[in-house]
Amino acid sequence: RELVANTDTEFTLSREMECLAGTVYFESRGEPLAGQLAVAQVVINRSESSRFPSSYCGVVYQRSQFSFVKGGKMPRIKRSSTAWKRAKAIARIAHEGQWESEAQDSLYFHATYVRPSWSRKKARRAAINTHIFYR
Repeated sequence: RELVANTDTEFTLSREMECLAGTVYFESRGEPLAGQLAVAQVVINRSESSRFPSSYCGVVYQRSQFSFVKGGKMPRIKRSSTAWKRAKAIARIAHEGQWESEAQDSLYFHATYVRPSWSRKKARRAAINTHIFYR
């Protein structure tokens, strides 16, 4: 919490960091800090894996990967909100590797209220509040 509180959020995001922060905002803003950081870690891990696009935006906008992306677009972000400022800080912390995620090397996650068929074939890494993370 202290790291997030002390992270500067008064900066303009690059397009890539906007994609990372937007994913945190839309996928996990109601989650505890560990869950929000884990969601960011999945996007970062995917961008570093040869199985996914090599950029944060490529990962986020890859077809049928994130339910908040509709028609290839991210919804409007309430930029004056505390949740957005926190998402920006979390994206920066995760991007700079300032925190070790419980999600570790996870490439996938889903909410606890759904059971996608692919989850049976993946190795579970962590469960944080309402998300389960897999490799």
